[in-house]
Amino acid sequence: MSAMLDVSGLTVRYGVIEAVKGIALTVVAGRITTLLGANGAGKSTTLLTLSGLLRSSSGSIVFDGTEVSQLPPHRIVELGLIQVPEGREILTTLSVRENLLLGAYRRRDEIETDLEQLLILFPRLKERLDGAAGNLSGGEQQMLAIARALMAKPRLLLLDEPSMGLAPLLVREIFRILCALNERGLTILLVEQNVRQALQVAHFAYVMENGRIALAGPAAELLNNPKVIEAYLGS
Repeated sequence: MSAMLDVSGLTVRYGVIEAVKGIALTVVAGRITTLLGANGAGKSTTLLTLSGLLRSSSGSIVFDGTEVSQLPPHRIVELGLIQVPEGREILTTLSVRENLLLGAYRRRDEIETDLEQLLILFPRLKERLDGAAGNLSGGEQQMLAIARALMAKPRLLLLDEPSMGLAPLLVREIFRILCALNERGLTILLVEQNVRQALQVAHFAYVMENGRIALAGPAAELLNNPKVIEAYLGS
């Protein structure tokens, strides 16, 4: 299968601090790829750089044949590379419907039809469509953040810690939705601290440590890798 995203030699600095140190990774079209690691490993910095919200110091980011490392965020969104940020970043004073429509603000085609189809996947949001987004539970807000990103019609969806702060039942629901989206053909790059859950749904995995890729391989193999078990999964 072909690579939708190809990153090579990516370095990102905050002043004199090198947060990402020359990493390379590939996201294959139609697959779920996960990027794992402890807090401070450089995962979120990597996603922000892929989205154009941070600038790389060096390296290449090729999305579907286009070099995007110097493009502004809105151009990257137009190409179909969409991020669901850590912390959700929903607009709490707006309604659920208004948040969803904001995801489609650059579109002119079949928005209402897509909204109706999306609400089938997210029935909790349908029940609260005209209520304030700030009244949603944490899990519902995460669903809204994902649904809002889907309204932009992503070709590659970047997710930053979608399970953070959620109860186990809601975590399972979020991952069920991600699997359903992938089965429909959506390519996903998932940053996640819930290592076991991420490896169970992903096809391929990278593990970051101190700004570098420490391990990479098929997710099923990393799930049984002694180093991964010791560092992240327990005995």
